Amino acid sequence: MGSRRALHYVLKVGDRPQTVRFYRDLLGMKVLRHEEFEEGCKATCNGPYDGKWSKTMIGYGAEDSHFVVELTYNYGVGEYRLGDDFLGITLHSNQAIANARQLKWPLSEVSAGVFETVAPGGYKFYLEDKDQAKPDPVQKVTLAVSNLQKSIAYWSGLLGMTVFNKDESKKNVLLGYADNQCKLELQDIGRTVDHGTAFGRIAFACPKDELPGIEAQMKKENQKILTPLVSLDTPGKATVQVVILADPDGHEICFVGDEAFRELSQTDPNADKLLNDAMASDKSEEWFAKRKMQKPSA
Repeated sequence: MGSRRALHYVLKVGDRPQTVRFYRDLLGMKVLRHEEFEEGCKATCNGPYDGKWSKTMIGYGAEDSHFVVELTYNYGVGEYRLGDDFLGITLHSNQAIANARQLKWPLSEVSAGVFETVAPGGYKFYLEDKDQAKPDPVQKVTLAVSNLQKSIAYWSGLLGMTVFNKDESKKNVLLGYADNQCKLELQDIGRTVDHGTAFGRIAFACPKDELPGIEAQMKKENQKILTPLVSLDTPGKATVQVVILADPDGHEICFVGDEAFRELSQTDPNADKLLNDAMASDKSEEWFAKRKMQKPSA
């Protein structure tokens, strides 16, 4: 499993300008890619929606070597209901802490040298007061589970992740495919996980020829497959193959063929401009306002 790697986590956003301000100005991330789509994704990349949407990849460096965030924006949706499934992303960045203070963005110290801040939409980030880690400040994504042993059997036993640390007293486990990658932390909350309508998705890359085996293994073990192996087209870019799974708690997991994804995910030097132009030309708020309506909540 050494050739597998953590790629990104998908967050649905309702207020794109404020969200982008948080990631660019507070966290100090860079826009790596921005793409606009006229209709929904056949692998439900933008959730269960059919209309116009956009995808923005944002992070501290190229997707080849960094764990990034995928911001999904549906033009017709103003907000999403948070569940308790996504518990936060942890970064090593004293610069982000300084940025938050300068911007007067709410920041609270939750333990010695660890600060919690909240992105638009309610997504939590934990900023550790350390020099921005090399090569990637993003340390871990934390997700809630209802039964830790069952989750370990799935993520480690079936998906081949290494257990790096397990804390029985805190009921959590830290897993990953390599020590130098962003890790996945699972926290047992002792109840059924609520995904709300804001539910995200975590993505990993693997060699393309492993994808049929992943799908076959999940079928054999009677595990949930949300999207059987499918090819996804991005106009003018590489076609990638993906299979999308759900763990015992319903967390969505995307495995994508690494070879084509490396080609697809090349950093676009025009990404910042494309995003800014898209936000400037977005008339969806105006459309609803003229009709004395608010954008609907998902």
